[in-house]
Amino acid sequence: MYFRRKSLEDLPQENTKIWSCKKDDCTGWIRDNFAFEYVPTCHQCLSPMISSVKMLPLLANSNIDMKSLNKGRQIS
Repeated sequence: MYFRRKSLEDLPQENTKIWSCKKDDCTGWIRDNFAFEYVPTCHQCLSPMISSVKMLPLLANSNIDMKSLNKGRQIS
């Protein structure tokens, strides 16, 4: 028998600023508001990333400015 899945409701989408990997064969990307650096490096291949825009579902980030957070503590 064939059972039809119920269709999921459409999520609202908007143009979102992202960082995408410069390498053509790498598919790495990250939303700008979830990046810890002002110019991040790709976590998959460690290449530089370029800024672009992508149509993505809305996603709330409770941390307003991730780039200003301390990334760790100095061990003395």
